[in-house]
Amino acid sequence: MIFNVSSSSGWIEVVCGSMFSGKTQELIRRLKLANIARQKVQVFNSHLDTRYSKEHLVSHDKTTLSARPVKTAKEILKEVARDTQVVGIDEAHFFGDELAEVCGKLADCGKRVIVAGLDQDYRGAPFTTMAKLMAVAEFVTKNLAICMVCGNPAHFSQRLTDSGRRIEVGAGDKYEARCRKCFQPEN
Repeated sequence: MIFNVSSSSGWIEVVCGSMFSGKTQELIRRLKLANIARQKVQVFNSHLDTRYSKEHLVSHDKTTLSARPVKTAKEILKEVARDTQVVGIDEAHFFGDELAEVCGKLADCGKRVIVAGLDQDYRGAPFTTMAKLMAVAEFVTKNLAICMVCGNPAHFSQRLTDSGRRIEVGAGDKYEARCRKCFQPEN
């Protein structure tokens, strides 16, 4: 799709999918392209994501980009500078339901907002934060991973540990990408 985009118009882009589907990698790619185009970019991440770095987005393939850790979505509104053109937000599923409202306000101010996060938890249940964002976004990209059991396209995140908590920060030590056939949701 090709669109004639006015620089005064804002919008929301969502990149979602399972663990290991390249969400953060795609977010970083889009933000780096905005930097190359000399657009002012600000990047935020949930303070909960400390897997690789506290002050950087880091994809599983170790691609990095500086980011500010925040506790709440409303904190992002306070931190975004007036002249910022592009706002990147990673690990959106860690934020509360107010994230969709915050992204809407930023887009209404003429900013391009790019958000990445898991669309489903380890049980296959949707994260409401992401569902709300996908409903109001102009662009939605759903990435698929490769099933680590059979090699088919995967859109589930299989938890390998038994913590019982919905949010369990981890990587390959705690999760695998699984296809519909190989996914074993919690009973």
